[in-house]
Amino acid sequence: MEEILRTEDVKRAFPVAGGDFWALKGISIVVPKPSLTILKGRSGSGKTTLLNIIGALDAPTSGKVIFDGKDISDASDKERELLRRQEIGFIFQSVALIPVMTAYENVEFALRLAGYNGDYKARVMECLKLVGLSKRASHMPQELSGGEQQRVAIARAIAHKPKIIFADEPTGELDSATSLQVISIFKDLIEKEGITFVMTTHDPKLMGYGDMVYEILDGEVISTTNNMNGGEN
Repeated sequence: MEEILRTEDVKRAFPVAGGDFWALKGISIVVPKPSLTILKGRSGSGKTTLLNIIGALDAPTSGKVIFDGKDISDASDKERELLRRQEIGFIFQSVALIPVMTAYENVEFALRLAGYNGDYKARVMECLKLVGLSKRASHMPQELSGGEQQRVAIARAIAHKPKIIFADEPTGELDSATSLQVISIFKDLIEKEGITFVMTTHDPKLMGYGDMVYEILDGEVISTTNNMNGGEN
């Protein structure tokens, strides 16, 4: 199993009145590539804190984060920013599309931020086609359904050809049928583009779609399911 990312005994403390609150208490996970890895847990479990750390948005208090063979645990803010811009993509529950831009322009904007060197128009239309929205390129976000907006967000996240995409509760505001459509798109992109997805969710109906599933409770991994081999640890 080839890996794109792993953590070694990652801990994260936040100062609170009377001492420190340990949101993560020693997390060690491996993310295979390409795959869909799910971080499962209820609100407050620590899964979003972990996602922020492995997504180079935050740094661990202690422990290591190895991304594509490189230790990024002590990376500078500038190094983290460059990593996020060029090699990482993000998808958020709130979609976060720019409301004054069309679907096409939202995806193109991501290419400009990343300093993409290829043909912008061809790549934007390729990404919109991959998520089934090539005919909606000229539509504004408010003219799209919630599911369509999330698909534009996916197209935007994959546009600059990142190695890994982090999705924080990407189906949290969608109905069950649309949630499954989003997961289906993830699985398609893993196969066609070789991208690795790491997503957080508390939806039990989605667990079977993860290649790796880590259940987190009170800042610790309490179970690991490896569906790539059909086994559970």
